[in-house]
Amino acid sequence: MNHATDVYTLLPPNVDPVPWLAGPGYVKKPQDSSTYERVAQRPEGSLMESTITYGKPKLTGLKVLVIDDSKTIRRTAETLLTKEGCEVFTAVDGFDALSKIADHQPDIVFVDIMMPRLDGYQTCSLIKHNKVFKQIPVIMLSSKDGLFDRARGRIVGSEHYLTKPFTKDELLGAIEAHVGK
Repeated sequence: MNHATDVYTLLPPNVDPVPWLAGPGYVKKPQDSSTYERVAQRPEGSLMESTITYGKPKLTGLKVLVIDDSKTIRRTAETLLTKEGCEVFTAVDGFDALSKIADHQPDIVFVDIMMPRLDGYQTCSLIKHNKVFKQIPVIMLSSKDGLFDRARGRIVGSEHYLTKPFTKDELLGAIEAHVGK
């Protein structure tokens, strides 16, 4: 197979090339969004195919801001979300976060409660009181799991509350529950 275009011209019009896969000749099977075919041309001109399953990241293109003074939490969340296809931005505190929100306009924000200078409650409140950014879902992160902490998060406008350490499923579940509502 010399060129991907040779393969694509032999495909039905409802099957599109998948540009994010490495290598030419991979196409999406129309009946299953998580299954892709490797299509190659035989010398006699007929098609041979083998099914290869690849999981395209579910959250491709989603912009996420993670605000936490802990480098470990920022890196963990960034790694997990990047593997899912998200574009992740991080901030070390609320002041840093406000400029990044204006610059990147994230689809969702995860914010730690206990931070220096501007804590998570204050940061969330500032986001929710801004007419441009108030629609952005804010998820509070905390090592505290008390009823008072959760209630205070709701009062300032957060949509969800995750207790640290959080799991990958909890992080992704929060995104799926609140993005695109």
